[in-house]
Amino acid sequence: MLLTLLTTLAACTDRMSPSDDRWGRDGELIAMSGGEGGARYACVSCHGARGEGNGFDAPRLAGLPAGYLQKQMEDYANGLRPHAVMRDVARFLDSHERVRVANHYAALPVPVEEGLVSAASVPSALYVRACQQCHGVDAAGTPLGPPLAGQPAFYLAQQLRDWQVSKRRNDGHHEMLKVAQALSAAEVEDVSLHLSQRPPHPARPVR
Repeated sequence: MLLTLLTTLAACTDRMSPSDDRWGRDGELIAMSGGEGGARYACVSCHGARGEGNGFDAPRLAGLPAGYLQKQMEDYANGLRPHAVMRDVARFLDSHERVRVANHYAALPVPVEEGLVSAASVPSALYVRACQQCHGVDAAGTPLGPPLAGQPAFYLAQQLRDWQVSKRRNDGHHEMLKVAQALSAAEVEDVSLHLSQRPPHPARPVR
């Protein structure tokens, strides 16, 4: 149990240990070039030069916790989070390169988007019931869950649907399976839209 908790906390920290990031300055180059995979697998082709995402099926990476980003790449590579393109992207990177890319995106400023609905800053009752305990009052993330605010509604809804059928199964506790399966199809759409309209914040440092 203790090992599982420590693994979860590490995955949601804001930055990996400096000893694990000996070549951190190269993270941007890998993200721009695709590393061994070449330009076809460059992170920026879907997630943007500033890590802003594409507003549809590629989420924002800028300002997300480095530990979380690294874990997602490992899970893509190992098949715990299925996605054909991301599987190949992750497999083209070795463990050191994944740390470098994760630290690069974690250090980027969170893009400020015009037109986000200010009223959405107030948590919806559905969000409070289903998500707030792990993702925080303002959806900026906690040691138990990553930031969700400002992510694309389509992306968030797709992740919830993947959790519902256990297509995605990489949280270690199966909590997301339980949470997602308790939501109706309409609730999946509602909470995803709500989160997409909330202003994003940088992940809180975990010290």
